[in-house]
Amino acid sequence: MPAANTSNSFGTVTRTFHWLMALLIFAMIPLGIIATGNADAIKNGATDPALLARTQTLFSIHKTLGVAIFVLALLRILWALTQPKPDPLHAYRRTETFLASLVHWLLYASLVLVPLTGWIHHAATDGFAPIWWPFGQSLPFVAKSASIAETAATLHMLFERVLVLSILVHVLGALKHHFIDRDATLMRMLAGTPADGADHTASFAAPLAATAIFAAAIGTGAGLGLFAHDTQQTTALATAPSEWTVTNGTLAITTTQLNSPVAGQFAEWTAAISYDPAITSGPAGEVTTTIAIPSLSLGTVSSQAMGFDYFDSATFPTATYTGTLIAGPDGLTSDGTLTIKDLSIPVAFPFDLTLADNTAQMTASLSINRLDFGVGTNTDTATLGADVEITIELEAER
Repeated sequence: MPAANTSNSFGTVTRTFHWLMALLIFAMIPLGIIATGNADAIKNGATDPALLARTQTLFSIHKTLGVAIFVLALLRILWALTQPKPDPLHAYRRTETFLASLVHWLLYASLVLVPLTGWIHHAATDGFAPIWWPFGQSLPFVAKSASIAETAATLHMLFERVLVLSILVHVLGALKHHFIDRDATLMRMLAGTPADGADHTASFAAPLAATAIFAAAIGTGAGLGLFAHDTQQTTALATAPSEWTVTNGTLAITTTQLNSPVAGQFAEWTAAISYDPAITSGPAGEVTTTIAIPSLSLGTVSSQAMGFDYFDSATFPTATYTGTLIAGPDGLTSDGTLTIKDLSIPVAFPFDLTLADNTAQMTASLSINRLDFGVGTNTDTATLGADVEITIELEAER
């Protein structure tokens, strides 16, 4: 059996690509449906550890196979460019031949666009379902961005619909050839059976029509408002009078979900700071920080984190930290109280401070236990780690 195509048959390489891709796609579709259904249940408050673990596994399999499909699709396209394409058996049926060519263009494009947009969505956000290949957790030129992730997810869904419809038409066409026309169209791909066709000159009509269909899919999505993603509600924080004014800063957290780190940060927070660098021993200043809980971006679980069992941001929209800045022989320490969900816990941590004229740069890291603040008390620590790492970086001017 020849490896390459001829003018009247498909070689073993082409047929292997075709059926391997078909097998992967028919595995991917139910995986995606089930995993998405589970994710919706989790977003709506489901906290069953078995469900969380199963959902992570399904998404990891889905993403891992998606990367494989993307690579195989590129290889298949490169191979097709080097091979003759067997002539259609009924080239004189112009409408049928055009539709067959159109579907092939849609399939080739979808097999690249669907996994690529899914991959971009994964790379643009922190999630709890890693890709199992030793590469691909991030992509060049794809920043961690909720807007990029949401746009990629919408495109992934739209292109997926085009793919499913194209597969349906493709399968129906193959069955029509086999059972109604009783020709060798299906057997040429199934067993490499040679069958002479009629000469056929390719045109640009099919690829142009395929491009129009993808544009229509995107336009339909835009018309339905699928790209107008909801933004998280924020809590307007009053400007805090302060001796030192924060000009730049990051308040980030990292937790562990199903053994995978999930990082995020609060976009809205204020700090009122007083500090006297001339004091080298004892209380040297004070700090009061107010944090807008709904401004937290935490990868794919941002919405879940706002729920009643976690931060309950609808009831407790802010968290506060009030501390005394203490100077000592070993450096500076902030000794105070952190309040989340009306639960106040003493929290003390050392921090590094660099002063230059009237500019200060401060960095600190600390760990707290989410259970102390009633966050996710119904979720076991094997599913969601109890420790939450907090990283603070800020620049302030006096």
